[in-house]
Amino acid sequence: QVQLVESGGGQVQPGGSLRLSCVVSGLRFRDYAMGWFRQAPGKARQFVAAVAWSDGSTPYADSVKGRFRISKDNFKNTVYLQMDNLKPDDTGDYFCAAAINGFGSRRSDEWDYWGQGTRVTVSS
Repeated sequence: QVQLVESGGGQVQPGGSLRLSCVVSGLRFRDYAMGWFRQAPGKARQFVAAVAWSDGSTPYADSVKGRFRISKDNFKNTVYLQMDNLKPDDTGDYFCAAAINGFGSRRSDEWDYWGQGTRVTVSS
């Protein structure tokens, strides 16, 4: 059984930082691209960042470039999202996703497995 379990969400003031973690089990982690998506209240799920399976490249959404950093630890079966200089627009539920042999697609329908999400609230 494949499981993706996110943690690390919470409430933070604008300009603050959080690090999200996603622990994966039930699949061969090295064979998967890993990604993060987010969904704000009343809005569609949107791509945030990914680590491609093939070459480890890391595409980012324009809105988070220079502030967020994704990393993948193949020994711990964990993917991280370091989020710095957070803004109110970063508020939402953050979801971890996995795609077999994936290249880090920005389309949510091209990912195979999803976690349940962790909530991030950026507010003063």
